[in-house]
Amino acid sequence: MITHGNRIKLFAGNACKTLAKAIADKLKITLSDAGVGRFSDGECSVNIDETVRGCDVFVIQSTSYPVNDHLMELLVMIDALRRASAGRITAVVPYFGYARQDRKARARDPITAKLVADLITSAGADRVLTMDLHAPQLQGFFDIPVDHLFGIPVLFRKLDKLDFVKNRDDLIIVSPDVGSVARARQMAQRMNASLAIVDKRRPKANVMEVMNIVGDVKDKVCLVVDDMIDTAGTITQGAKALIEVGGAKKVYACCTHAVLSGPAVERLERSPLEKIFVLDTIELPQSKKISKIEEITVAPIFAAAIESIFEDLSVSRLYE
Repeated sequence: MITHGNRIKLFAGNACKTLAKAIADKLKITLSDAGVGRFSDGECSVNIDETVRGCDVFVIQSTSYPVNDHLMELLVMIDALRRASAGRITAVVPYFGYARQDRKARARDPITAKLVADLITSAGADRVLTMDLHAPQLQGFFDIPVDHLFGIPVLFRKLDKLDFVKNRDDLIIVSPDVGSVARARQMAQRMNASLAIVDKRRPKANVMEVMNIVGDVKDKVCLVVDDMIDTAGTITQGAKALIEVGGAKKVYACCTHAVLSGPAVERLERSPLEKIFVLDTIELPQSKKISKIEEITVAPIFAAAIESIFEDLSVSRLYE
């Protein structure tokens, strides 16, 4: 609980108002008053309707779909708060968009993640609070402090209570590709379970991926762990391979960020996945809230992190 709430203010953009309200409730304070909308020509309109002079201000905004609109809202809000003489501004970005554009994969590619980091800094943010960046080294793209929260402990606390993980001898944690092995290993260590990897290979262009399972998943209950589900191609193909190639008994999945773009929801509904557990870093519209998807809130961990930043305490203590 915040002990000197007269100097802290929480503002929310339009990306994750439900999560922002839940964070405020955990801190036992109310969201501050701001109007965030559009002018008739589509430009972003922001009105900060209360004084912020000298206050410790937190702007809660995921840069999820529509990414550019939500990013501009964040930048304009930060600029407005800076010009209103806020004492310190923290950009709370539960889901950091553009994070996958973190390197030049081909000649003349942009590194958009660095550009977005520079924009947030130039707008006037003093620090950033985020969760499960697609590549942890993105923290180095910022010239201001970054507090990086982890989704695995939040997922574990929920999943550890469920029936399908009770028998650890039958459970195996699965990484959907080589890039997610470190994250899956963290869950496997917490669950005291073994680890398997779905190895994706494309023999030649425009040929369906061949799935190879590294590890014994036969007659096992699989839990696929990833940082995000975007179009759901990787995770649904992986689930199919675990059952058809590996002989798995059942397949569940969990992730931090439910991007769910394009055909994702349809693919998940048709897939052999029993249940998909996602964190609410991205606010899901009603059309994407299917029975297979269960949301787990990150409000408590973000509230605790905001309190730690406000009180100038270590954020890493939250995981000790």
